[in-house]
Amino acid sequence: MQQSLSLERSACRRLAVIALPATLMLCAPGLALAQASPFMTGATALQTNILAWLTPIAVILVMVLGAMAMANRMSWGWCFGAILGIAIAFGAPQIVTWVRGMFGV
Repeated sequence: MQQSLSLERSACRRLAVIALPATLMLCAPGLALAQASPFMTGATALQTNILAWLTPIAVILVMVLGAMAMANRMSWGWCFGAILGIAIAFGAPQIVTWVRGMFGV
């Protein structure tokens, strides 16, 4: 009787030794995904810096395009291209959100 009780206790200990690390390993991905990504922090900072530089450049570009159009010295393709480029540059976060939503990411 004493020996069977001892075997049951050792079996419970072995099970606990195996089950505890397995449970911790199953919970680890959730903990890892809950943290902020350093890549996203860097990407957000880069995007902010690019938009800060691009804002005055876009204003100057629109002024130059207006002056060239007023003097009739430009192709309207350049004007439409510049407007499209500015729209893509400043609308990039919304475009990325839209594309990620289309693919369910």
